[in-house]
Amino acid sequence: MAIISSKPQPQDENEPPKTRRKSEKAPPPTDLLKPEAAIDEQDKQEESIRPQRFADYIGQKDLKDVLDIAIKAAKARNEVLDHLLLYGPPGLGKTTMALILASEMGVNCKITSAPALERPRDIAGLLVNQQPGDLLFIDEIHRLSRMTEEILYPAMEDFRLDIVYGGKGTSARIKSIPLPKFTLVGATTRAGALTSPLRDRFGLVQKLKFYEVAELSQIVLRTAELLQTPITQDGAEEVARRSRGTPRIANRLLKRVRDYAEVKLSGIVTETVAAEALELFQVDPCGLDWTDRRMLSVIIEQFN
Repeated sequence: MAIISSKPQPQDENEPPKTRRKSEKAPPPTDLLKPEAAIDEQDKQEESIRPQRFADYIGQKDLKDVLDIAIKAAKARNEVLDHLLLYGPPGLGKTTMALILASEMGVNCKITSAPALERPRDIAGLLVNQQPGDLLFIDEIHRLSRMTEEILYPAMEDFRLDIVYGGKGTSARIKSIPLPKFTLVGATTRAGALTSPLRDRFGLVQKLKFYEVAELSQIVLRTAELLQTPITQDGAEEVARRSRGTPRIANRLLKRVRDYAEVKLSGIVTETVAAEALELFQVDPCGLDWTDRRMLSVIIEQFN
């Protein structure tokens, strides 16, 4: 999610591949961050259906109320938003919430993931390039390396970057670089896997909960409108019931049902059409697919 492949530099048509000058540097293999406006092709359609404001974000009322107060308080004091940790199962809208926060605060949001921050210089490069008030979103933050975490500690608390140079032990020296005040938004599906020092540095720790069928129905109706897919209320509820309380699954199932309706029928997604399509894709009324049912059968057979 967080790494975008850079395009290779164009080669002179008259220059053989093996005659490149040794001094010519190869382009960097990856970018570590994904600005809000720079989204890869795979995410473009998903980005088009993301809500951009709290008013458009369906569900998670308690979370929205807490963050709305935090945003208004930060704006009133002309301060940056406190660091925020979002945790909960995948697909509930943690990345979307971070983008909405940036939009509501009127700042930029840069997105990366912990696996992309393998080396200390990776996180250091992101920190020094932050603008005042910006949001830095780190997905899967529980997977940060120990060294990367230790760089984040002074950055989160004192907005400074500590660089160690000059060797090891008694010969080592530390240079502190001041950083612009920013907001770190971390997301994780495993809050218990975070180290205590990192978790304690977040001023706000909030959980995203599974969605009710009524909320998912509204999400399905909204997505269908954005995708220009005709759908009935009953059809939206049928998709919602089989989505395991997760908006990402609901949107994915809606797209498959849309394909079925356009190819097999008139294109309108009704309750019957949705049920037929999802049965074809082996998604039962509980939202379980073939693999899920097989796993449950094995558990029952092996452990009675």
